[in-house]
Amino acid sequence: MQGLLYISALIAAVAFAVLVVFLAITLKAVARTMNNVADTLEGFEKQMLGITTETTELLKKTNRLAEDVNQKTAKLDGVFDGVKGIGDTLNEFNTSLKDVTNKISRDASENQEQASQAVKWGSAVLDLWRKNRRK
Repeated sequence: MQGLLYISALIAAVAFAVLVVFLAITLKAVARTMNNVADTLEGFEKQMLGITTETTELLKKTNRLAEDVNQKTAKLDGVFDGVKGIGDTLNEFNTSLKDVTNKISRDASENQEQASQAVKWGSAVLDLWRKNRRK
């Protein structure tokens, strides 16, 4: 019976040794995986630093572009005000021209008979002058 105890103790010791060997292999594999993960994260961190730098530069350029657009837009405000002033002036001129045209038309229709008399008298005077000039 004592032999059986020694054999079972030996089997337990061998099983424990096999367990320790497999545990060591597993821990080495886990250590390699963790090293690979650490290297990957380090590379990712460097890439993120590059992306952050490029993003910062892009943001600065965008801000400069926005300022430039704002300055140019502010300069164009004067041009648009000038064009609006010209448009207002032309509108007033058109209104004045319509008023003058309407007044002339009204006056012409009111004084049509007097105008025809003036044309007749002018024509008669011109005929007399031509006759006197020929003589």
